[in-house]
Amino acid sequence: MPDKIDLVFEDSDLEKKYEKLNNILAEMESAAVAFSGGVDSTLLLKAAWDQLGDKVVAVTSKSETYPQEQLEESRKIADEIGVEQVLLHTEELASEDFASNPPDRCYHCKKELFTSVLEVARERELEYVLDGSNYDDLDDYRPGLKALKELGIRSPLLEAKLTKDDIRRLSEKLGLPTWNKASFACLSSRFPYGDKITRDKLLRVDRAEKFLRKLDLQQLRVRHHDSHTARIETKPQDMQLFLERREEIVAKFKELGYTYITLDLEGYRTGSMNEVLSEELKA
Repeated sequence: MPDKIDLVFEDSDLEKKYEKLNNILAEMESAAVAFSGGVDSTLLLKAAWDQLGDKVVAVTSKSETYPQEQLEESRKIADEIGVEQVLLHTEELASEDFASNPPDRCYHCKKELFTSVLEVARERELEYVLDGSNYDDLDDYRPGLKALKELGIRSPLLEAKLTKDDIRRLSEKLGLPTWNKASFACLSSRFPYGDKITRDKLLRVDRAEKFLRKLDLQQLRVRHHDSHTARIETKPQDMQLFLERREEIVAKFKELGYTYITLDLEGYRTGSMNEVLSEELKA
């Protein structure tokens, strides 16, 4: 991965957003970046490194709610960029506020995680803690944003009004391996609110999604409804594959303990578990 690249833009709006991002970061003396290895946090880490060099540290949570392969990918990316990575061991399931899976579950998770990241920043005398929220996140129910605000966490991608599409385009220009990586969210987002989250359930969903990714299905979610039903979301253009590999998929999911295996005809979409929430709860 090159240290710095002089980018050529055909889109002046994207160029202005990128310039704003760099200006925001350049004004910071040092920072700890909450880094998952996903599309957003990888661009943020690369941009922060370009502006601040070794005054940036990547902080990654080693958690039961994220698959091991995601952790391994984050290690590889941090190493390629040249950033030191610090691992945190978080245990969200130990908190009933999280494990009981209320609509504001993400608030409690982010509050615990970023309190720990702030401690890393204080120990290393880093001025800011940064997270990879983007401008599109304002369009969905994101209780975690409230926790970030309360803790004083900065979200430079959001501040620069960079959307997910903008971030992918910039990542491609910068040669980042995540530019076309499937969007990923913590595994706890696979369960309906009120359905208690357990290690066994997380492991079952993780194994189901890992199996489907091996079939060249990248952008997908396996939503776990009660103990019997798996509702699979994927892109409409990939739905034909489920018909072609139907018997294989059904056999694997039954092996994992599901009785009913369904394909959501509306397709993959972020935050589908939020669709049942009332506007009052989202406020």
